[in-house]
Amino acid sequence: MIPELGHFALVLSLGLSLLLSVLPLSGSFNGRALWMSTAPSLATGSFVFVALAFVCLSYSFAIDDFSVAYVASNSNSLLPWYYKLSAVWGGHEGSLLLWVLILTVWTWAVALKSAHMPIEMRARVLAVMGMVAVGFLSFTLFTSNPFDRLLPGAPVEGSDLNPLLQDFGLIIHPPMLYMGYVGFSVSFAFAIATLISGRLDSAWARWSRPWTNLAWAFLTVGIALGSWWAYYELGWGGWWFWDPVENASFMPWLAGTALMHSLAVTEKRGVFKSWTLLLAIFTFSLSLLGTFLVRSGVLTSVHAFATDPERGLFILAFLLLVVGGSLTLYALRVPAVRSSVSFLGFSREWFLLSNNVLLVVVLFTVLLGTLYPLIADALGWGKLSVGPPYFNRFFIPLMGILCVLLAVGPLTQYKRTPAAKLLSNLRWPFVGALLLGVVTPLAADGPYLWQASVAVFIASWIVFAAVQDLRTKLRHRASWREGLSKLPLSFFCMHLAHLGMAVTLIGVSFVSLFNEARDVRLSPGKSLDVAGYHFELVEMRKLRGPNYLADEGLVVVTYGGEEVAVLLPQKRRYFSGGNLMTEAGIDAGLFRDVFVALGEPLDNGDWAVRVQVKPFVRWIWLGALFMGIAGLLTVWDKRYRFVTRKAAISAEAQEVPVAAP
Repeated sequence: MIPELGHFALVLSLGLSLLLSVLPLSGSFNGRALWMSTAPSLATGSFVFVALAFVCLSYSFAIDDFSVAYVASNSNSLLPWYYKLSAVWGGHEGSLLLWVLILTVWTWAVALKSAHMPIEMRARVLAVMGMVAVGFLSFTLFTSNPFDRLLPGAPVEGSDLNPLLQDFGLIIHPPMLYMGYVGFSVSFAFAIATLISGRLDSAWARWSRPWTNLAWAFLTVGIALGSWWAYYELGWGGWWFWDPVENASFMPWLAGTALMHSLAVTEKRGVFKSWTLLLAIFTFSLSLLGTFLVRSGVLTSVHAFATDPERGLFILAFLLLVVGGSLTLYALRVPAVRSSVSFLGFSREWFLLSNNVLLVVVLFTVLLGTLYPLIADALGWGKLSVGPPYFNRFFIPLMGILCVLLAVGPLTQYKRTPAAKLLSNLRWPFVGALLLGVVTPLAADGPYLWQASVAVFIASWIVFAAVQDLRTKLRHRASWREGLSKLPLSFFCMHLAHLGMAVTLIGVSFVSLFNEARDVRLSPGKSLDVAGYHFELVEMRKLRGPNYLADEGLVVVTYGGEEVAVLLPQKRRYFSGGNLMTEAGIDAGLFRDVFVALGEPLDNGDWAVRVQVKPFVRWIWLGALFMGIAGLLTVWDKRYRFVTRKAAISAEAQEVPVAAP
């Protein structure tokens, strides 16, 4: 009965979403305030019923209701309770339900926080989000229903959750990633609502900016969590492999980063209006493209859900409808947009435009490398693969230039920055960064690596320039405390995000350049030395878990004769299906990780063992955390909070109508 209740709740939510996509939008065209005022209630109702469906599915997992096909395919009575609950989104149908739940959460949040927006704009934004919900609810109900029954003949036991997913990462990574993915639907809805209204001013940028920052923050942390999860769970010790599904989440991040910076210029100076609208459309379209790649079965990846191609066709049709419809509307409205605002070289507008151009070039480089093998296969050109060498060849130099601009941009002013003033502000950060970049690699063992020197120079250039910017802002204040209190929160968030980029840059560079790894054959009592660390495999022992048997190694790690870690790498065999999984033993530190993973058992009691010392690897995720926190905190800046009554009135007064086509 509970699964049927969940199914009925989804049907009701689809009905409410249909009303949300039609009634308020119709009211906005014919001036019916009553119709437009229904939007928040319809959004709330849609959220409540999807949440009820999600609770029903979670309950089915909790009680081991294997008459539900999705539960039988992704759970087992031996599975620990916390993995049973996270298994709700461990497969195709449940993860899609999570997507829909998060979409309705965002829609409900917009309904709650937009009370002081012009009623027409509010109705149109919520109606567009209702249309997106209709698409995904239809996809869920008609092709991917998580409540389908196996009756009669329900199995006594389930097939178990994929062992790769039986990890803490499953609990936090997909919800965080989806919050970012789906969050860009809000920016998309604001852009489409603006195009529908025909009033293409910069007011929408102020309204959508906090939502964009919030979605970007979630996506940043979600991508970092996925990298961290792959690092310790897959057993190979890598943090990024340019996997097509990894790229599917990275491309919306690149577009979203460009959108954030473009929104800032549109809001402040009223320029880049049409470009910002286009970025909002592309960012959400790339989120939909990622959904298609993951769920269509066209990709083979540890991250992908290999499903019925009919489902992929549904999403592809929905993607084409969204992208095609949006771009058609954009083409009809945007030619009437004109900007009377000008700016000169060495202005903040110029640097932000350069930032956008570089990000878009990087984006299309990644997009081409991701889609080209699929296109070649579809056209019969043979099976091709595009690996890390291609991506690194273009990505590294372009992102290096982008990071240089990160340091210069904040020191510029809008409209025009005198060259002498800019050079004066950049002088000591440049000299300090150059000296640090030259000296730092000398501290490392082995040959001098110019790549490390460049990485340190760029990262410290970003940090020193931020310090110089702060000094400049406080120069004419009576005291530094007074000066700090006068600076907006967004100023600190900007530099915190840039600092996060610098920290990630150091982590990526140092772990790539100085990582030391050995693949060896070890037996109990044998040892080896790697990067000054002494690893001894003391013993191998058997261990029984709740739903697996494991061979566990006891590895003692010493440095300079002192014990620094005891690692317990495992090789697990799961009862259901007999799957073998590697659980690495990791001693984490701020400046290095010591990593040991068991390979295959060999003859005479020996084991294949992979040993690694990975310097600064944690800085990759620490920098991403800084960026995520910065994006989150901008929402609380008083200038960028969700729309206030005063801001709404001001924005409405500034609107410039555009003639309908």
